[in-house]
Amino acid sequence: MNIGVLGGGQLGRMLALAGYPLGHGFVFLDPAPEALLGIGAHVVAPPDDARALAELASRVDLVTYEFENVPVTAARTLAARLPVYPSPEALEVSQDRFLEKTLFTRLGIPTAPFVAVDSREALDRAVTEIGLPSVLKTRRLGYDGKGQAVLRHPGDADGAWASLGAAPCILEGFVRFARELSVLAVRGRDGATLCYPLVENRHQGGILRRSLAPAPGTTPVLSADAERLVRVLLEHLGYVGVLALELFEVEGRLLANEMAPRVHNSGHWTIEGAETSQFENHVRAVTGAPLGSTAPIGCVAMLNLIGRWPDPSAILAVPGAHLHLYGKAPRPGRKTGHVTVRGDDPLVLRERVATLERLIEASG
Repeated sequence: MNIGVLGGGQLGRMLALAGYPLGHGFVFLDPAPEALLGIGAHVVAPPDDARALAELASRVDLVTYEFENVPVTAARTLAARLPVYPSPEALEVSQDRFLEKTLFTRLGIPTAPFVAVDSREALDRAVTEIGLPSVLKTRRLGYDGKGQAVLRHPGDADGAWASLGAAPCILEGFVRFARELSVLAVRGRDGATLCYPLVENRHQGGILRRSLAPAPGTTPVLSADAERLVRVLLEHLGYVGVLALELFEVEGRLLANEMAPRVHNSGHWTIEGAETSQFENHVRAVTGAPLGSTAPIGCVAMLNLIGRWPDPSAILAVPGAHLHLYGKAPRPGRKTGHVTVRGDDPLVLRERVATLERLIEASG
């Protein structure tokens, strides 16, 4: 089966690497000529190019996407001609934080308090309603900590509004969380659903730096609650593929932060750390194949490589470590690769993670 992918970043590359052994081909639509480094066929055009969409549709059996900031109109244009998974409806709600949080509320998924902000005057009203501290976020296009500003004092409002370009926003209550978690699930065309274990995430500067799976110290009740929340979303959306739900743990309960209708950075550990990776399971789901086991293999960590990376030989000298470089030129704040590392128990894993973090820090 030939699979079309909107987007040509590292997530698409890893989808192809997982899908080729299953006998599938890939055609990517991405405007950057250097995308993918030769992995798969490549239509070089923006995702709203009508001719490029027609060409893509003529060369594939179905379409998916590797990031959510593609035009919904493009997904709908393709969906009129062939299957698109996940659906354009799931894509649309994930692109707008207000629509997303509104859906969460309607489905009984707990969130921080929030309110839409469409003007500077509306921001003042929102601050009165939500209180301080709070977080102002653009409704669209924010990722890796971009498109948001924390308000701690009334005088912060002017600067925050200006820094976000006076774009439509939402104001959310500031969440004093114990830790950040995520749960990934996959749903097949037949409705079969499997969940990966809860993952504990650590961010720095708004960018994910480390994930631990399964999340340490997680109770069966907390795991069951996370699975319940993500299943509610999958069923409501009639979802097909992998979906990630980012969560805050607050006093032993979960609050939803946001969802991603695609394979996700906090699931990279699954490549070596689960019976079936998130990438293979996404391919299985969209092609109608049986889903693979999501069980973890021991204790696993994933560390992002941001900007630069250490000497590969030093990383590979760490027992249980696996290096994934994306072929990207070094640049501050850019995800250039990741490392997964396994251990038979939490103590062994902790020691290996500490060694890798020292190497990564020393590389600058």
